[in-house]
Amino acid sequence: MGTSLAAKKICFPASVIHFATRSGLMIRTENLSMHYGPVKALDEVNFEIKKGDVIGLLGPNGAGKSTTLKIITTYVFPTEGTAYVNGIDVRKNPMPVRQMIGYLPEQLPIYMDMEVRDYLRFVGNARGLYGINLSKRLDWVVNKCGLKQMYRKVIRELSKGYKQRTALAQALLHDPEIIILDEPTSGLDPHQILEIRALIQELAGEKTIIFSTHILQEVEAVANRIMIINRGKIVADGSEKELQDNATEKRRISLSISEKTDSESVEKSLSKLEEVDEVSVEGKDDGHIRYLIKGKPQQATQNAVAQLVQKKKWDLYELKYHPMSLEEIFLALTKPEQAKKGEG
Repeated sequence: MGTSLAAKKICFPASVIHFATRSGLMIRTENLSMHYGPVKALDEVNFEIKKGDVIGLLGPNGAGKSTTLKIITTYVFPTEGTAYVNGIDVRKNPMPVRQMIGYLPEQLPIYMDMEVRDYLRFVGNARGLYGINLSKRLDWVVNKCGLKQMYRKVIRELSKGYKQRTALAQALLHDPEIIILDEPTSGLDPHQILEIRALIQELAGEKTIIFSTHILQEVEAVANRIMIINRGKIVADGSEKELQDNATEKRRISLSISEKTDSESVEKSLSKLEEVDEVSVEGKDDGHIRYLIKGKPQQATQNAVAQLVQKKKWDLYELKYHPMSLEEIFLALTKPEQAKKGEG
């Protein structure tokens, strides 16, 4: 009782981990491990991603996010295990993998002394685009990434946000099946962030997208599946609701009853319930006292409290379940004291 959320580990049962059907499977990792000297950046990571998934990859610095993305894109090879992109082993046959992927790395792949238009044409040619096909794709990415006003500018002269947009444009230029974005909104202002989110949502379903970020609201806004990585291991995988439903931390229920009911008696009665672990007064609202009740599992606790209210004939105003927020789940699974230095 009274233990802070961050001090307790949330466990997620194996059933939460998604193993997609073979139909439409785009990415699969197999015991993926990566060592940087004595540091283990990834530790036997296994997951599968289906076509059309939009994956939000969350984790603290050094958790293994960037390393995972670098291996999938064949930027680096793993120490052990492998990854498959559309059935192709990234270690054995990296070239066709690169053709299928549009990649925005954390360190922007841009040439500072080139104009935006020359850089994007260069990237297009490297991707095998020429003539009308190149022109169509240039028009599309320049429009979608908001680069019209900067098209003839030297990249070195651009703000950080426009450099980020230019790098994003190169990732999308060849119309890839898979889009991998490492911190895609880094350096963007709030308006630009909303534009990039809208672009990701537009591409969702048509493309398979993985993006890493530290911004939880970003994941909530655009991802249909969340993967949390910590210390080189996947510690949670599923939709936000699945993560909430499978967290074993105490469920929180709020109970609001008339302030005419003796508060001390209410707390004492609630505390005696087998399903209840902790009771506290949260505050008062319009003649009602609001109690915060913690217990597990949620349904059993809620039923027990409802039955007690009926038995005691308390004047009930509200009985409501409060799931853990994504922020609370993330903080509980990635406590600072658990972190190790390493590749992020």
